[in-house]
Order: sequence, then C-alpha cells, then structure tokens
Amino acid sequence: MKNMKSDKKVAIIGATGMVGRTMLDILAEREFPVADLRLFSSAKSAGTTMTFKGKEYVVEELTAENAQAADVDIALFSAGSEISYEFAPIFAENAVVIDNSSAWRMYRNVPLCVPEVNPDTVKGMRDGIIANPNCTTIQAVVALLPIYKEYGIVRANYTSFQAVSGAGRAGIDDLERTARGEPAAHFPRTIAGNCIPHIGEFEDIAYTVEETKMIRETRKIFGNPNLQITATAVRVPVITGHSIAINVTLLRNFRWYDLHRVLSWAKGIVVLDSRDGRYITPLEVVGTDEVYIGRLRRDLTDEAALHMWVVADNLRKGAALNAVQIAEIL
Repeated sequence: MKNMKSDKKVAIIGATGMVGRTMLDILAEREFPVADLRLFSSAKSAGTTMTFKGKEYVVEELTAENAQAADVDIALFSAGSEISYEFAPIFAENAVVIDNSSAWRMYRNVPLCVPEVNPDTVKGMRDGIIANPNCTTIQAVVALLPIYKEYGIVRANYTSFQAVSGAGRAGIDDLERTARGEPAAHFPRTIAGNCIPHIGEFEDIAYTVEETKMIRETRKIFGNPNLQITATAVRVPVITGHSIAINVTLLRNFRWYDLHRVLSWAKGIVVLDSRDGRYITPLEVVGTDEVYIGRLRRDLTDEAALHMWVVADNLRKGAALNAVQIAEIL
C-alpha cells in the first residue's frame, strides 16, 4: 500500500481528449500539488506534447508495460469503459484510480463519489478504484442533496437536455456535420436544429442506458436503493452545458423561504430567484464550476412537490472537476 505524500505523482489516461485536457487545466487552476505528471493516450496521439504550468510533457502510449511501470499516486481516467476495464486494475494495484467512464460505477466495492454529496466514501483510500458518476447524475444529486437531507424525497423525475460534447469530439463533429446538411455519423438522427430522445442503447424495459444510469447512480450515491427515480434523456444541439428539468416530490411540505435558504446555503450550488423570472442557460455556465438552479417553483398539482431547472458545465463539474475534487479529498 502506497504511502501518500502531500505532493502527488499524477497520471492522466486519455490526456488528449476533451475531458483529459480539461482535467489538466483544472489541476493547474486549483493548484493541485503535482510532484510529477504522466500523460497517456492511444498510439495515435502518443509522442505529442502538452503543456502544464509552463512545462511541456510528452504524451506516452498506454500499454500494459507502461501502465505497470508507472510510479504514480493518482491516475485520472477519461478514456472510455473498454480502456478502464483493461488498465484501471493495473494502476489500482499501487495507486488510486479515479475513473470517468461507466465501467466501475455499479460495482458494490467501488465508491461512486460526488464530493459535495458523499465525500466520506473515498476518504483514506490509498489504492483501488473510485468511480466518477455520469455527468447528468452529478449535477442532479448536487441539486437534490439539500432537499433530500432537509425534507426527504418520495420521487424524482428527470428530463435531461444534454450537450453534444457529452459524446466527446465525435458529438461536436456530428453537430457541425449535420449543420452543413451532411448525414449523421455518430448520433442516431440529425442533431443540428433537432432534439433526439435517445442517448445510449435501448434496454429491454424501453429505457435507454443513459436513463438507467441516472436512476441507478442516484440510488447508489444517496445509499437508498428504493428511491423512486425515473428519467428521460434528450440530446440537444448545444455544444457544452447539460440541463435537467427535475420534478421532485418531498416527504413533507415546505415553505418557499425555507426551501430557498436550504438550497442557497448548500455547497456548490447557485440559486437564481425564480419569482422575478431569473434563470440560466447552458451557454452561460460554460467554464464555471457550480451547479445552477433556476425556475424553482411549487408543483401546482401537489403541495409537497416542486420543479427545478438545473444547469452545469458537463466537461467541468460533470466530469473533470468532479474527478479533481475527489483527488483533493485524497
């Protein structure tokens, strides 16, 4: 078991991808104590250089030999599930792996961590794997936690409006391609000027994989397997910034001012007062770290229910920032 020092040897796997690059930026922005940095990618990008705090680093090809030889304390993964299944256990023998893919999220012995919600699940870890939740799940549970703790939740209904960058560079390319009138190459339908209620493959129950991720991950993070959650996931022609319309029924009734106070005082949340028509859009949250709540209002059909509009930068809080925050806990 590795003796973790104050300065950490850090590896980024998938360093040249959109989330990998954002991880590198956030490590610098937050002055994470990096003693040494290793950058890994596929053979296609190996040999290129990336800059961190004014110093250039050569990107290495990710191979079993390189992974076994890597002397790191923390490995930040953003390279997809197949890569994580193959290489995360190798790094996890001597380091803590923080994995951004869906590979390990539902394993019973793997923490699924959002630092504002359940930081205790990862404290004290010196090796092993920690899973980063789905990008939409992260912002949903940050917004719901204060309500869950103060009032309890009977049921929550998610409708997500997810940016194309959630599908990586291929998603952005597809938006640009279809905007030129060319056929879609990544998404199941044309995304330019359109909305597609289809993210991930369909399961036998007629929900998509993305929808069941949100349901199962919320239950695991809150430690409540019986929590009633349902979801509809929609891809929209937005480059960055996921939005979720959430309808939530509470265990007990609430007063408006008390609810607003509970949310406003919560860590990582910015609440916009909906009584004067204030709200925020995905375009306005790009480059920010908070989860924004607007259109907050009581459900007209149920005194103990409410509606909320939740927006966050999916590349930052939905992925890279959450991973770095976990590393900060360590």
